Amino acid sequence: MRRPALVLAALLLPASLSLAQAPPADPVLARVDGLEIRQSDLDAEIQRLPPELRTMPPQALQPLLLDQMITQKALVAAAREMGLDREPEVQARIRRAEEETLQQALLLRAVQPLLTEEALRARYAREAAARPAEEEIRARHILVPTEQEARTALAEASRTGADFSEVARRRSTGPGAREGGDLGFFKRGDMIPEFEEAAFALQPGQISQNPVRTQFGWHVIKVEERRAAPAPSFEESREQLRQQAFEEGVNAAVERIRTAAKVERTDAAGAPRAPSLLDGAAPPPAQAPAPAQRR
Repeated sequence: MRRPALVLAALLLPASLSLAQAPPADPVLARVDGLEIRQSDLDAEIQRLPPELRTMPPQALQPLLLDQMITQKALVAAAREMGLDREPEVQARIRRAEEETLQQALLLRAVQPLLTEEALRARYAREAAARPAEEEIRARHILVPTEQEARTALAEASRTGADFSEVARRRSTGPGAREGGDLGFFKRGDMIPEFEEAAFALQPGQISQNPVRTQFGWHVIKVEERRAAPAPSFEESREQLRQQAFEEGVNAAVERIRTAAKVERTDAAGAPRAPSLLDGAAPPPAQAPAPAQRR
């Protein structure tokens, strides 16, 4: 009657051995004077590297990084052996580092809800709705070094039936001459003021009545098209939205926490200090942690 139980035990034994022999979830990779370096420590160190270094093959990156961590642990162990960790100045620096780490962790926790995909898309929608309509134009130009050359090009391009782009290819000394002086679409603020003012004063098909002088030379301008500038897509705006949300979130969190804090000011003797006009001044901003990089 005991045979089925023996068979069952025999079947379970290999599985139990395999479970017992399974590697730990967070194995120790090295010990340096009693200080352990675990896989989780190495993984955390990898995440702190610049993105371009994290793309290295793991078989190349991890040994190099582990060797560096072993050196660091050896230095820490030597410092503790000398008692440096008990010196007042060192302890004060450790406390400051701990406080800065706590501040950054707190602020990162506070802004995380603002950096989700849903929150960023909602922000994009709000900004798109409030964004004023912008106009952009597509223009061509002929760029030459002298006013006389510009007037000659203007006269030729203004003749009935003349092809402005062909005149630009022959006469323009600008870098876009091969493309017929085509500048593509641009908005206000994209070009230098003198050129922009003259270009946006023209309607499609019109050529500037007089050459326009800029720091680059003399221009003859023709506007090809005017249209409402397309708004940047969410994907194009994502990083800017994240940065704006991050900065606003950090500032709001600092202000909220500072306002809620119970502050008691004292003089050098420890006695309560009378209120001062400076007490209402805005405190210096806390050092904001960098927003987490997208992977």
